[in-house]
Amino acid sequence: MEIRPALVPLLAKQAGDSLTPGNSCPWGWVEPSVWTERMLAALEQGVKGGVWYSLIDKVFSPANLAASAAKVVAKRGAAGVDHVTVEQFQLHAGESLRTLGEQLRLGTFLPQAIRRVYIPKPGSAGHRALGIPTVRDRVAQRAIVHVLEPIFEKDFAPASYGFRPGRGCRPALARVEELLQAGYAYVVDVDLKSYFDTIPHERLLGRMKGKVSDRRLLGLIESFLKAGILEGLREWTPEEGAPQGAVLSPLLSNIYLDPLDHEMRAKGYQMVRYADDIVILCRSKEEAERALAEVQRWAEANGLTLNPDKTCIVDARADGFDFLGYRYQRGLRLVRKKSLQKLKANVRAKTKRTDGRSLGTIITDVNKTLQGWFGYFERCYPTVYGSLDGWIRRRLRSLLRKRRGLKGISRHGEDERRWPNIFFADQGLYSLKTAFEASVNPL
Repeated sequence: MEIRPALVPLLAKQAGDSLTPGNSCPWGWVEPSVWTERMLAALEQGVKGGVWYSLIDKVFSPANLAASAAKVVAKRGAAGVDHVTVEQFQLHAGESLRTLGEQLRLGTFLPQAIRRVYIPKPGSAGHRALGIPTVRDRVAQRAIVHVLEPIFEKDFAPASYGFRPGRGCRPALARVEELLQAGYAYVVDVDLKSYFDTIPHERLLGRMKGKVSDRRLLGLIESFLKAGILEGLREWTPEEGAPQGAVLSPLLSNIYLDPLDHEMRAKGYQMVRYADDIVILCRSKEEAERALAEVQRWAEANGLTLNPDKTCIVDARADGFDFLGYRYQRGLRLVRKKSLQKLKANVRAKTKRTDGRSLGTIITDVNKTLQGWFGYFERCYPTVYGSLDGWIRRRLRSLLRKRRGLKGISRHGEDERRWPNIFFADQGLYSLKTAFEASVNPL
């Protein structure tokens, strides 16, 4: 049997079925080359015994692999240990996908090692480990996600918002604010220590077996979990964890924590979870203490550890807590300190005084960062916008001083007269304060 996936369109349908993404169907987000109307009907009505069999053929179907490759290419990303870039993979996609499909069909596919890199954590001296699979492996993982995500999504608890279709940061933040306004003043701020790196493999796979009974597919997932980690010249085989950066990891992380979501809900606790960022909002300190004890018990029973330095109970009326980039403090929704530091680090990188690009090009580049940042933080306490606008203009004035042969950073008074605020407005510099005023007073 020859696998030929090369030119299958992204929204291809399987013969004999029809599925139109984006319509009123709640499953409009699923990959239509996998999830036909017949399969969705089975999903809604329930399969025999609640367990799905014979799924591996849907993973290696030519249409699914082509759709998966299209998504991986669109996301770009770095090369893995084989040094094959997205662009190089794309040049030989037809041949690469045929080979991949045949290996998956015959059961001869073996994941390549994952390249580990570290990125700085904004606002601290620490670093976060990221795992970068090869482009080929990312395609295979995306194909698995296309098959598995609807099966588990159907029964995921409403308290979970991260890496789920139709959800995200905004609904999670809205839910937190709703609970705060309803009088849930005590917050259990839960930090799972190195969660992604400590997910127990056997327990995770056992959880998946409750819904999936395809041994070949489960074995394929296990092979990804146990793929070697290459860090510099050192390589080892992980005994636990699902590396951040891998396409499969977000879904697997939600599968493992889903029982916690359901248990806390059944016991009446108001928990909001975005991946491993968890807050539990309570009406009293006593309730918060009980909730913390429940999470502690569950974590220990499931092979996880709470970080004692970061897990705490706070009174939101007097103290503050951080969640998804925001700082909730005394009734105000502020920008978290680390979020500000990250923005400033990005702007600094684009406004170096030695930057040889034209001012217009630099401003265009800075604007992209500012517009994206404001799109997320447009509902915070507004005093931050004017302060940031002034800081950004000072960065640009320092750059312009350098070009005039002047030493030092921008100074108040003289430089502001040389390059007043209106000068930068005329150059098209995006103003956070102006954007906020326009959002609250639209024309």
